[in-house]
Amino acid sequence: MSALLKLLRTMLWPVITIALGIGLSLWIVPQELASVNEQITVFPESDIRGHMLRPYLLVLLFFLPAIAAVLYRFADTLDRYLSKQFFNAFALVFISLLSVWLLMDFQNHQSEFRDSGQPLEYARRFYTSQMPAVIVLILPYALMLSLLLALGRLSRGREIVAMIQTGRGIFRITLPLLVVGTMCSLVCLIFNYHLAPLASGYKDAILDEATQRKASRARSVLYPNVADNREWYVGFFPYDFDKGLPLENILVTTFEANGGAPVLRMSAESAHWDRETRLWEFRGTNFVDLSSRPVPTKLEAPDPFYTDWRESPWQIIKPGLKEENMGIPDLNSWLKENEGLEWADTLPYLTQWHYRWSQPVICLVIIMLATPLGVVFTRRGLGGGVAVAVMLCAGMLFSSTFFLTFGESGAMPPILAAWFTNILFTFVAVYLFRRRITGRPIYQSIKKLLPGGD
Repeated sequence: MSALLKLLRTMLWPVITIALGIGLSLWIVPQELASVNEQITVFPESDIRGHMLRPYLLVLLFFLPAIAAVLYRFADTLDRYLSKQFFNAFALVFISLLSVWLLMDFQNHQSEFRDSGQPLEYARRFYTSQMPAVIVLILPYALMLSLLLALGRLSRGREIVAMIQTGRGIFRITLPLLVVGTMCSLVCLIFNYHLAPLASGYKDAILDEATQRKASRARSVLYPNVADNREWYVGFFPYDFDKGLPLENILVTTFEANGGAPVLRMSAESAHWDRETRLWEFRGTNFVDLSSRPVPTKLEAPDPFYTDWRESPWQIIKPGLKEENMGIPDLNSWLKENEGLEWADTLPYLTQWHYRWSQPVICLVIIMLATPLGVVFTRRGLGGGVAVAVMLCAGMLFSSTFFLTFGESGAMPPILAAWFTNILFTFVAVYLFRRRITGRPIYQSIKKLLPGGD
């Protein structure tokens, strides 16, 4: 009986996390599937395979705690002890950072929530929708601080030295932390795939709605349709244009074949696209014959005006979408739609596409950077290691944004701009690990390189 109770106790967390993963999957994944089907039905030119992957990534996200619990269950005593120390520190640091962010952000937006007349409801919607983006933002900082806190405690208590005396090397001791970094990278990757960019774009829409302004997905969008000799200008895209809300302030100019002179211009107050019939309905229309000589002539205009132009709202809005608010499926669709077009500046979008994949790796690189600096064998070296770790991690997080501008401007290839920070600091991390494993000082060596160092 005692053996059975012990087994049940050790398997308690794996069973709970597996049940939690199943429950979340049954609750949220059907909603995500419905959203994907809606996207594909309304806009069949979207990246179908990319969007179809979204529900599977959510299932993986919901079962990551179960995977972690199983790994913890079958780890040995020292690995479980180190993991427990890290998770205790991580929970404290993550909750603290999240609380600070929530308080600061709420202070910035409390006036919008108050003006809505339903402050609690809009605050709930706003912060629930922002969680994926917030987690991606603060997770690297939380990893760095919690790792330094946990390893600092173990180093001060000489527990790291005791672990080494069992015959384990530094790399083997910190292997559970590298596993944690890998899993955190997976979390960021799943959020970066679609949810985090979507949350960033949804932020302004909720605030506009709270203050009784029209929520927009894009404004002042110019879309040249070279194949059909038309150029669209849309003044206002409602946020839920994909649910049938009309576009506003429309100007469509028709040109002669092969990029000739403009021949007809239509202005309209609104435009509605029927996803069933794929027909456009324009209201408040005015037509001007630009080919008329000596001056353009106003034509009689049917109102409403119907046409079977093949452009869809999703195609028209693409030039107005901000690349930082687009997930991987939307970036795939944008890049495919605008491939080879001279007027389309693809560099920012291609850079962001590569950054969606490279940014999550920051979590793993930060673990590799902070670990050798958090593990010290003397009390004197602890503060210096922490200072160097904070400096390097802050520099890494800054440079990851800094090099993106080079990729977006064309000064660097987009793939190199997105991955350069990870590559650079991985070499730094390997160097630091090597010095720590061989027992050579780190902080003192770096101090000698600084002006005034002994």
